[in-house]
Amino acid sequence: MATQLCKPVSDAPELCRMSAHELTHQFATGDISPIEVTRQCLERAEQINPELRAFTLIRHDEALEAARLSEARWRNRRPLSPIDGIPTTIKDIVEVAGWATHYGSNAIETKIAVEDCPAVRQLRSAGAVLLGLTSTPEFGWKAVTDSPRSGSTRNPWNSALTAGGSSGGAAAAASVGAGALHLGTDGGGSIRIPAAFSGVVGFKPTFGQVPAYPASAFGTLAHLGPITRSVEDARMMLSAMSAPDPRDWYQVSTMPELDRQGPLDLKGKRIGYWNTPACGTVDPRVAACVNAAISRLADAGAEIEEVRLPAMDLRLIFRVLWSAGAASRRSNIPENRRRDLDAGFVALADHGAHLTAVEYLAASSARAEFGVWMERLFERIDLLVSPATAIPAFEAGAEVPRRGRDNTWFDWAGFNFPLNLSQQPACVVPCGITSERQPIGIQIAGARGQDVHVLAAALSFEQLVSIDWPAAEF
Repeated sequence: MATQLCKPVSDAPELCRMSAHELTHQFATGDISPIEVTRQCLERAEQINPELRAFTLIRHDEALEAARLSEARWRNRRPLSPIDGIPTTIKDIVEVAGWATHYGSNAIETKIAVEDCPAVRQLRSAGAVLLGLTSTPEFGWKAVTDSPRSGSTRNPWNSALTAGGSSGGAAAAASVGAGALHLGTDGGGSIRIPAAFSGVVGFKPTFGQVPAYPASAFGTLAHLGPITRSVEDARMMLSAMSAPDPRDWYQVSTMPELDRQGPLDLKGKRIGYWNTPACGTVDPRVAACVNAAISRLADAGAEIEEVRLPAMDLRLIFRVLWSAGAASRRSNIPENRRRDLDAGFVALADHGAHLTAVEYLAASSARAEFGVWMERLFERIDLLVSPATAIPAFEAGAEVPRRGRDNTWFDWAGFNFPLNLSQQPACVVPCGITSERQPIGIQIAGARGQDVHVLAAALSFEQLVSIDWPAAEF
């Protein structure tokens, strides 16, 4: 089956529209050169960036040199991996040797990274062509992408709307064909939310599947993972990034193999339908799209049962841990530079700074209790399915919809941050679009360590659902 593409990529140059899987097949036959693909993706990045603000850095010369080396390897039939030569972006919160990582902030001194973080090192070792850095809110603290440094990242479907966050630049770049593979981070939905808002695929692996260094200030909430235009591309990228690295003390020593496999046979699979978020309410447009998607899963033979999370204040648990992380991050910034910080980040850090150790440990204990509940849930179900987000994309430049009742992004991310508390793998796949041209996604989650199972189920869903995308804007 042909790879299903989000519509904003439809008017991109042909090579920008191709999946990583398709490109490497063409590299192997010699029909397409990594140099041609890289050049077109760089041009696409420059074309869309003035309006979307998806990139904070584009490295033309370095990318083209990497593409030339890749072309030589393919010509000699000695590629480094299945993603050799594939245009790839890195979120501006992940360190790349020789590049300045700014974390979306004006409050930290510019420092050139002296070494690649583990995921980047592995991508580079696999032959990926690094195009540049994608935008993030300051330190990745919120679920929309605007920052004092790079402004507001816009949604490719409607540039008046947010692309989501905190990996909004990566999702926007994926949606318009400015690269095939995109590295994001996810501490409370930061891969899955922008993937849903931008109509692409986002995968948050089991915590520790992808090694991280330096460690995130948000601790064991933070995951690294791929944003792509297809599930198979997400699997390919994840496979390339998942080798052990001694710099990540948290990484699990044994992780599942991520070799390519076919779609999951859904017949008889026990699927829990989680349709009530941990906080907030579900937009009727989201509910309609996801209910239709659940019907397709049932038609494929899956056994559907409604699941409700335990009666715990998961929002409070998450807020304590998240704000403590923000306070920790701010503590490393000199007093004379803190005036340049995002006001929302300052408020979050202020809350974290006033927490007691008892409050933090109580939240950590409650988190563990919730994690046990999730482990037991997956003793009786195979997969957990929910809306990817409770609401569609909303106005750019705002943390919450201006006409809604939400006070912070936590309030509308009730399908997202709970899975960071429990550290489970979760994949977002497009499942529909509203009449206002806002993509809607479905989230498929599994037990910890069942990344392959979740990706196989996401591939099955991707093949089940055909979306009638409207005409593109770009």
